[in-house]
Amino acid sequence: MFDMARRTTSPPPEDFEERIVDIDVSAEMRTSFLEYAYSVIYQRALPDARDGLKPVQRRILYSMNEMGLRPDRGHVKSSRVVGDVMGKLHPHGDSAIYDALVRMAQPFSMRLPLVDGHGNFGSPDDLPAAMRYTEARLSAAAMLMVQSIDEDTVDFKPNYDGQETEPTVLPSAFPNLLVNGSTGIAVGMATNMAPHNLGEVIAAARHLIKKPDATLEDLMRFVPGPDLPTGGLVIGLAGIRDAYETGRGTFRMRAKATVDNVTPRRKGLIVTELPYNVGPERVITKIKELVNAKKLSGIADLKDLTDRHKGLRLVIEIKNGFIPEAVLEELYRLTPMEETFGINNVALVDGQPRTLGLRELLRVYVDHRLDVVRRRSQFRRRKRQERLHLVDGLIVALLNIDEVIQVIRASDDSGAARARLMEIFELSEIQANYILDTPLRRLTRFDKLELDKEKETLTREIAELTAILSSEDRLNKVVSDELAEVAKTYGTPRRTVLLESSGVSRTAAVPLEVADDPCLVLMSSTGLLARTGDAAELAGDGERTVHDVLVSVVRSTVRGEIGVVTSQGRMIRVSVVDLPALPPSANPPSLAGGHPVAEYVALNPDEVVVGLGSLDPVSPGLALGTAQGVVKRVVPEYPANRDEFEVIGLRDGDTVIGAVELISEEHDLVFISSDAQMLRYPASNVRPQGRPAGGMAGIRLEPGARAIWFGSVDPARESRVITIAGSSTALPGTQVGGGKVSDYTEFPAKGRATGGVRAQRFLKGEDTLLLAWAGPAPAKAVSAVGKPVPLPEDLGRRDGSGVRLTHTVAAIGGALTGPGTEAAEEAPLF
Repeated sequence: MFDMARRTTSPPPEDFEERIVDIDVSAEMRTSFLEYAYSVIYQRALPDARDGLKPVQRRILYSMNEMGLRPDRGHVKSSRVVGDVMGKLHPHGDSAIYDALVRMAQPFSMRLPLVDGHGNFGSPDDLPAAMRYTEARLSAAAMLMVQSIDEDTVDFKPNYDGQETEPTVLPSAFPNLLVNGSTGIAVGMATNMAPHNLGEVIAAARHLIKKPDATLEDLMRFVPGPDLPTGGLVIGLAGIRDAYETGRGTFRMRAKATVDNVTPRRKGLIVTELPYNVGPERVITKIKELVNAKKLSGIADLKDLTDRHKGLRLVIEIKNGFIPEAVLEELYRLTPMEETFGINNVALVDGQPRTLGLRELLRVYVDHRLDVVRRRSQFRRRKRQERLHLVDGLIVALLNIDEVIQVIRASDDSGAARARLMEIFELSEIQANYILDTPLRRLTRFDKLELDKEKETLTREIAELTAILSSEDRLNKVVSDELAEVAKTYGTPRRTVLLESSGVSRTAAVPLEVADDPCLVLMSSTGLLARTGDAAELAGDGERTVHDVLVSVVRSTVRGEIGVVTSQGRMIRVSVVDLPALPPSANPPSLAGGHPVAEYVALNPDEVVVGLGSLDPVSPGLALGTAQGVVKRVVPEYPANRDEFEVIGLRDGDTVIGAVELISEEHDLVFISSDAQMLRYPASNVRPQGRPAGGMAGIRLEPGARAIWFGSVDPARESRVITIAGSSTALPGTQVGGGKVSDYTEFPAKGRATGGVRAQRFLKGEDTLLLAWAGPAPAKAVSAVGKPVPLPEDLGRRDGSGVRLTHTVAAIGGALTGPGTEAAEEAPLF
């Protein structure tokens, strides 16, 4: 134990008797700390359970009401409000007052804002502007808090210097503590109360008024859980039930997110609501940290598209190959998109801090509101009784106006006149004074009628108020009806969705990424790309019903890569997982859900895609054919660190017309030229070359002719050769032409670099082939928009002429065979 002595540092005068006061340090510290703790608890940190306000909030609303800052008036500078509150009622610094003012104006902090702010009042991530830049006035809901405060509904106490008075509590026409919640840290205790829906809370309060013995289960039928200003999801209601019963509990808040297509190629998560007190910047920062630290995968991009019109909108783009729902679960687990709210319902009741459940909170408010309405009714009845007393005296004066005037004129002064009026007409001093102060113009016959009507009204109102004060049932009904009117006027739909449990397993049970299963990559004649399952899933019955045909197919895996070959000899890498997956039930498959190839590769002017190739180094290799008759087999040694590269060295003016992934060297390589010559020979006749090589002679072309089609055909399968002839002088795509379907076996195999054999005899007006194709039967043709075009059914002679078609053909492809065939197992099929 230590003692502390208080001494003067300068020598005392001779006539001054030195006094030393011994103080026990522990007692002094105990007393000072308790005084400080009481001050923080009662004067700063904890709300009153009746009006749900801390002292600073109550003083702000009261001062703004006294200043006349009502919703129908203009805004004033916030600094003016802060100065008035600090100077008269709250001498604890301007920052504390302004912080409380700002919070009451933020719609994301309070379910029913009490201050109508004008200017930058901040966001969940940013601080508000300084008080000199913002303006404020009371909101319409705040007027309910101070309603009838001048009717002796609440007690007043002196302010800190005794020169002003302030209310100890506001009348509070709605349960503000439950509706807007509260948060505060005192000494040795804290409060953290969640906001609720106004309509639900009032419904529960009215039920408690009607049935005072209502159980917690009864009240929770009206108030199932919090309703947060920022919406979102509440997961798990067990903690809420505990909080409503004991005053303490926890629940989980989740952001509201939906899965949608954010680009034609990718899906994403659209976040429109965040947990309470969580801002988008905080979420964005955390996601970026996790992605950079490689603790979170599957996110390609993150954009904040929030604005004043659409509200919160975070767009999280998901990489192809990742399951959006699984990524969302990871975001819930690792980021503030899921937070825990700990309810601690500590509030002041009769000046003492108490932890209250839902029923106790409603009971305290209902009792307060009953007391407010009772005191208001007493005040109104007293005022009406006083007015009725004056009206009765004035009526007596009007009925005896001549005698009254004579008495007044015969009196020496006002005191004598008052005494004689009281004596002669049996009036009270108040009535006599009122008669003497009434102008003569009021003492007319018309005023007598008005006074009679006013007396009748006052008598009726006094009777009504007396009935309310004399009956608890009538008083309860008045309070209940007023609460119902508040709910009708200011109630809003629930924003927060309550869920018993998440219903979704964690990522341990839900795979984060798409499995690397085998698949086929497809390209249609209209330039659509897609991926699907194994070749057996593509099997059809030989009668393709979809509009469009496949012009290139290559085998890969979902998380693999393929190459897109262009007419300029370039191969461009494309990730297979980026391609849309066709439904496995499609039989035969439809590429209506595919995406244009231009979304995946950037093409130069006059450059087109001619085929697909595998990037697997163990594949047989890629075969290319050019318009000048060059053929090349490419050694599958592609650079791993480049997204695009050349696969053939083209001569000036030459272009690639076909690219196909070889399955076997026993397959034929086929050229068809514009002058109707077809040449086929085994792929083994072409030696594989490196990427820079320019290839070798594939077909000998006559002067003026060019190759128009190149591909690979399995000679062991039933195949067809289709040619369509027309005029070289017609505009492309404008003539129908004559088509011919021939059996592939009628064309003899010849050596590489020879001239081939004739595939179609030209008729009058025909001098070139418009289109040609060779592949497995049956063949299908489509127009430029993917519609089917009938082909001749009879097989013509190898060098026969064609039959005029009904529509212009833009592309030709083959039909897939049935399941279980060798061809289905050896895809690609074209």
